[in-house]
Amino acid sequence: MQIDIIGVPIDLGADRRGVDMGPSAIRYSHLQQKLQDLGYTVQDDGNVEVPIAETCKITNPKLKYLDCIIPMSRRVAGAVATSVQAGHFPLVLGGDHSLSIGSVRGAARNRKIGVIWIDAHADFNTAETTPSGNIHGMSLAILAGLGDKSLVQLWDEALPVIDPKKIAVIGARDLDSGEKANLKKAGAMVMGMEQIDRYGMVTVVQKAIEHVSHDVDGIYLSLDLDALDPQHAPGVGTPVPAGLTQREVHLACELIAETGKLIGMDVVEVNPILDVQNQTAKLAVEFALSALGRRIWDGQ
Repeated sequence: MQIDIIGVPIDLGADRRGVDMGPSAIRYSHLQQKLQDLGYTVQDDGNVEVPIAETCKITNPKLKYLDCIIPMSRRVAGAVATSVQAGHFPLVLGGDHSLSIGSVRGAARNRKIGVIWIDAHADFNTAETTPSGNIHGMSLAILAGLGDKSLVQLWDEALPVIDPKKIAVIGARDLDSGEKANLKKAGAMVMGMEQIDRYGMVTVVQKAIEHVSHDVDGIYLSLDLDALDPQHAPGVGTPVPAGLTQREVHLACELIAETGKLIGMDVVEVNPILDVQNQTAKLAVEFALSALGRRIWDGQ
């Protein structure tokens, strides 16, 4: 299988700057070589064109940088759709989580997919519920058909990209009140830190896989590095204490890999400005390798 690396250096979806350098930091951590060492053919397609914030305007404080995020989302969707339709595996590097409006849409073009969203946040706000106006906190809701029409449709599609009942959020621990109501109404599965603490990561991930994998053509994994506890991943824009350990995220990726249904992956919200010796970017590479089949020991 060929892996297509697609960089999306966007920081328009968030308040804190710096995640636009995330793709470079991840590449610098020997991503391509390590994927090739696993036996994959790897092509780095470079970065999708993203305007810098200084050239964009905020015309609606509840949907910041909307006019620049829409064309970015279309370009990302096109790049991912091209990769999947060629039978390749798109590995999308971020950048803030608004890029998933495009990446997941591209993977879902002409196919039915389930989504596993590993994140400290559910990203299920709309313009009506957002406390910040940051679109990276709306990505999953938009994919489920909720929110601003121009983002939900992007082109002319009227239906949600993803059936909300084919969505599972893992590791959530920072949800807004309106966001909670949106999640309940939509019927998305949320397995937060409480469930992980109670039942363990294996049970939680298995439940998530079961929830999203029936009657679909594949599973898409979107991994936000702020899912981890900040002591493990300091280089993220919106850190939240009491998060996942490195081993828990590796285990989740390994279990998802074992399904044989993974068709694409995002690794997002790496902020080198806030990182320590590129620690978070290195983790991003290691998690991608786990999701793509690397094991510490393959014997019996």
